Amino acid sequence: MLDPEVLAILVCPLTRSPLRQEGDFLVGEAGGLRYPIRDGIPVLLIDQAQLPEGITSMEEFRRKFAAQVPK
Repeated sequence: MLDPEVLAILVCPLTRSPLRQEGDFLVGEAGGLRYPIRDGIPVLLIDQAQLPEGITSMEEFRRKFAAQVPK
């Protein structure tokens, strides 16, 4: 479990939405991108994120959640 103070300041690097911890992942509140936690360290790289169910590509994610992705 990540330190709650650290978790409180982390955001999704794509949508800038808050993250919540679910097991070994941090999940973005907007869109649901899942970032792995490896050896206790969050890997907040967009190319390492797992897409939410039903989304097949990052381009599809960006189109579907365009309102949540800052320009």
